[in-house]
Amino acid sequence: MESHYVLSLIFRRARKEDVPAIVAMLADDHLGAGREGDPGDERYLAAFEHIDANPRDELIVAEQDGKVVGTMQLTYLAGLSRLGAERCQIEAVRVAAATRGQGLGGKMITWAVDRARARGCAMVQLTSDRSRPEAHRFYDTLGFTASHVGYKLNLG
Repeated sequence: MESHYVLSLIFRRARKEDVPAIVAMLADDHLGAGREGDPGDERYLAAFEHIDANPRDELIVAEQDGKVVGTMQLTYLAGLSRLGAERCQIEAVRVAAATRGQGLGGKMITWAVDRARARGCAMVQLTSDRSRPEAHRFYDTLGFTASHVGYKLNLG
């Protein structure tokens, strides 16, 4: 008789002790490698405390068998447009290198969309750097539309 091991996967709010794993995932690509620092830097912990204290922000981790394997930040944006509808902005989506290609990213985004819908959001939006065409294809397959052009101004 063949036995199958099913990995447990949960999504939860990040905890302070998750910060080093989250920072490591943020740094593990061509963009993050040049902008992220030491995962133990106190500025990351200060940022975590700020995010965690804000009821409009959720720093989420995907945990598989007790190990953090994915992360994303959900920010709920109030606005007057669309009859005062709230939007959910998904940022900093990362999957640990060892677990890429296993469908985790799709599960994360589906979970985030379901969470936004349950909160009453009228829309989910995200941005993706132009240098990530594989991410663009991924978001296309999940039903997102590249409907806007984004601009950024680096202040430091």
